[in-house]
Amino acid sequence: MIYLFLANGFEEIEALCPLDLLRRAGLEVTTVGIGGEMIQGSHGITVAADIPEGLFADSTPDMIILPGGMPGSKNLDESRVVDAALRVAAKNGCYIAAICAAPMVLGHRGLLAGKEAICYPGFEDHLTGAKISDKRVVRDGNIITAAGMGVALEFGLELVATLKGRDVADGLRRAVLAD
Repeated sequence: MIYLFLANGFEEIEALCPLDLLRRAGLEVTTVGIGGEMIQGSHGITVAADIPEGLFADSTPDMIILPGGMPGSKNLDESRVVDAALRVAAKNGCYIAAICAAPMVLGHRGLLAGKEAICYPGFEDHLTGAKISDKRVVRDGNIITAAGMGVALEFGLELVATLKGRDVADGLRRAVLAD
């Protein structure tokens, strides 16, 4: 299962664009609301999470996704549920993806040590141990990071490519850009 964690103050495009692309690719994604089921984005858009954090119990997720935004990233960083999910995912070699400010959550837990990673400009100091990339979207092993809202489509397509293959992601890119 793929889990996308939402906390109040999340960046809407960074969450919903990848979510939409993954579901278009036929992947099952569950959104997890940190702090409840109704989560308000940083621009006032409220999203109903599929489950509240108290129902999250998967010990072997296929992928965990953290959208950025402020204070959403800070709220994710302070969540015990997110912390536990990331530690289990890292221990089991699951895919972990974060965009914009959210890679700081990974950096604070040492999950980026020795990995190439990118984040929103100004958050690099939080990527403890990472090799800061100049790419817009970076995959290094099981970690995928992206620079910010402007690359949400690329980020989502990289998630699809990681789970379903580059051909599926390329086909989806052509279909989405033709819409």
